[in-house]
Amino acid sequence: MMQPADAARIFVNPRPRTFETPAQTGLSDFHRKLPFYAPTPLVSAPYVAAVLGVRQVWVKDESSRLGLPAYKILGAAWATYRELETRFGPFKPWETLTDLRGQLPPATLVAATDGNHGRAVARMAHWLGLGAQILVPSDMGAARQNAIRSEGAGVEVVDGSYDQAVSAAAKLADDTHLVISDTAWEGYQRVPAWVIAGYGTIFGEIDQQLAALGADQPSAVAAQMGVGSLAAAVIQHYRAAESTHVLGVEPTQADCVLRSLEAGQLVEVAGPHRSIMAGLNCGNTSPLAWPLLQGGLSASVAVPDERAEEAMRLLAASGVVSGESGAAGLAGFLELLSGRHPAAAVALGLTQDSSLLIISTEGATDPETYWRIVG
Repeated sequence: MMQPADAARIFVNPRPRTFETPAQTGLSDFHRKLPFYAPTPLVSAPYVAAVLGVRQVWVKDESSRLGLPAYKILGAAWATYRELETRFGPFKPWETLTDLRGQLPPATLVAATDGNHGRAVARMAHWLGLGAQILVPSDMGAARQNAIRSEGAGVEVVDGSYDQAVSAAAKLADDTHLVISDTAWEGYQRVPAWVIAGYGTIFGEIDQQLAALGADQPSAVAAQMGVGSLAAAVIQHYRAAESTHVLGVEPTQADCVLRSLEAGQLVEVAGPHRSIMAGLNCGNTSPLAWPLLQGGLSASVAVPDERAEEAMRLLAASGVVSGESGAAGLAGFLELLSGRHPAAAVALGLTQDSSLLIISTEGATDPETYWRIVG
């Protein structure tokens, strides 16, 4: 019997590797100097744990990060700073962005986005007094476009998909237009590597929060996958030890990582990509993230939109406002522990005694859609 086109799919890696966690000198100090910095909450979700049939579920709630409703500013800000430093530094010592702003020549930050990354780049440009030009796919919702414009950025709608917006953004690079992308391509890896590194602050905070609670490290972590940068950061941190497994999660309508894992090489998933998990609507995996994903994921799951909606409602019942992409990690665990994928559950070592970590990567970035789903 043929499966429905939108049916969930699973890939299991029989031999996940460990990876060394790279040191990032100055990362934590940099983020602490940004406006509104504070560690985001780590929430215990016993109701979600009961639904999943495990001992503990932790939710890292990124619905408010540095004044924005998503985690992306951590990677965008660090990558922007490091690229500016490479191009125009070295800078004199600084304590506030006003100090840094006075050392910068006129420049424009350029990014392609499905929403949160572009707004983060635009916010960093605003903080530093730089221009921002953000390219978006034609199917991006008006609420997300308007949020980017609210940062003072110019928004260019590309007649095509996110991947076509990435290609168009790459062509704008010159001496005064700095492309700040979270995905890589041939000859462009430095900035995406800094984006991945910037997400490391999330996991440093989690380590400190768990230690303060006297809690163990999680048995398994779910990581949303668009181009794969967040999942790469998760793997770099948690696959330093064999005891923590990583589950990659993406929409069935944009499952480029899972299909690449099945093929053993990078595979493009042609658009249109119309999942409600808008931030994950990507047809190509970042070649920079790919070696980490291929080696470090214990399993990968592609979930239909209905799973994301279920996850949003469960998180809301636990006091966490999580948007469509933000809830994707929980959607992956819901699918994995549905009873239909026992081999994958075994591969992640999941039992009734497991402790799971979910990163809720965004709040209600499209409020109308959020309230339609959550009610």
